[in-house]
Amino acid sequence: MKNQHSLKIFILEDDVWYGSMLQHYLALNPDYEVKRYHNCKDFFNHLHERPEVVTLDYSMPDMDGSEVLKKIKEVDPGIQVIIISGQEDIKTAISLIKNGAFDYIVKDDDAKDRLWNSLLHLKEIDGLRKEVEHLKEQVGKKYDYSKYLIGKSPVFEKVFSLIEKACKTNITVSVTGETGTGKEMVARAIHYNSDKSKKPFVAVNVAAIPRELIESELFGHEKGAFTGAITRRIGKFEEAHNGTLFLDEIGELDINLQAKLLRVLQEREITRVGGNEVVPINVRIIVATHKNLLEEVQARRFREDLYYRLIGLPINIPPLRERGNDIVILAKHFMDQFCKENNTDKKLLSPEAQQRLLHHAFPGNVRELRSVIELSVVMADGDTILPEHITLNSNSSVNDLMNKERTLKEFELQIIQHYLDKYDKDVLLVAKKLDIGKSTIYRMIQAGELNAR
Repeated sequence: MKNQHSLKIFILEDDVWYGSMLQHYLALNPDYEVKRYHNCKDFFNHLHERPEVVTLDYSMPDMDGSEVLKKIKEVDPGIQVIIISGQEDIKTAISLIKNGAFDYIVKDDDAKDRLWNSLLHLKEIDGLRKEVEHLKEQVGKKYDYSKYLIGKSPVFEKVFSLIEKACKTNITVSVTGETGTGKEMVARAIHYNSDKSKKPFVAVNVAAIPRELIESELFGHEKGAFTGAITRRIGKFEEAHNGTLFLDEIGELDINLQAKLLRVLQEREITRVGGNEVVPINVRIIVATHKNLLEEVQARRFREDLYYRLIGLPINIPPLRERGNDIVILAKHFMDQFCKENNTDKKLLSPEAQQRLLHHAFPGNVRELRSVIELSVVMADGDTILPEHITLNSNSSVNDLMNKERTLKEFELQIIQHYLDKYDKDVLLVAKKLDIGKSTIYRMIQAGELNAR
């Protein structure tokens, strides 16, 4: 089956043996779809298939290499052409590259490796180009963060206020909050509503990158810097030049790399791994973490000087359990969105289902709520979502019982509700398990304090 992300390559080479060798060598990469042609006539008869790359033997018998290059570019300027020549002619090489050739390779013992590296470089450039195109598409749409960061609670209104302040300057921003609260969404909202909105937004999850690769990922590396570094690679700082670099889970950064990051932030320049060239960078930094960085500093796991460099404008995103009726607002939003994406009729969220959601601690925050709602839409047979359609992790409710300050009465209600959910609303069994009167539970149900449906 053809890989939808494969690179289509045409080889134009009159030497049958050499062309076969190139085709076999390149076909070793499963991401390459390779076709070979021995003359220009056959080649141009198939050029409508739009290859992304053409390797061109400069000395074709039926047409000069420069003419072939010109004609290819006339058909499609986006086709990248790599010239392969039997002669090392610097003037010819320069002329061809000026006229649109991507590379000029001499037929020698290193030709295969140079071609391989050239194709890897081409794919990297193409990936960056597509990323820029995607960025332009995102920027082309008005990025109204109120459509993505949803909530009306007083604690969340404070988040909106701080985002507005961050958008007006290029101050470093540190976003804190539990997993699943939407820290990257806040970072994107700041970027796309700032004066850097038309520049790159590059996100890096520090915790997801192996320790031995993080330096190369951030700062790039030169060819030969380490085993496997077969070509130069720019890092995330260079990718984000003039834009925003979002460093998620910054608290996981290795202590030995924190000093280098601090120097980069102070000097506004980087040096690629294995290189000596100093590269100036201009990026806005937004960091995020679910950890308390000040506690990490006190525990000597995070540098104090870097902490003060990164703290900037702090924005703390409250956990979902502290946002009150935002839970219902978000639930309805996710419900409508899921129905629209799946071409299903809109559904209603019953009052009892709303109460069931409001009584849950949501340790997974907004991410957990979204998952719960999408499943409930699937489980509901009619046009209304009922409590029995909502699947919650009851164990997490108990584990997170102390995460929110409540009155003794509220704690009592949450514990009883947990047991009602656990034992399928069997009031008699719950009364026995908790050693309380069944009439007490019935009275709470009648008053609407508990849900037993």
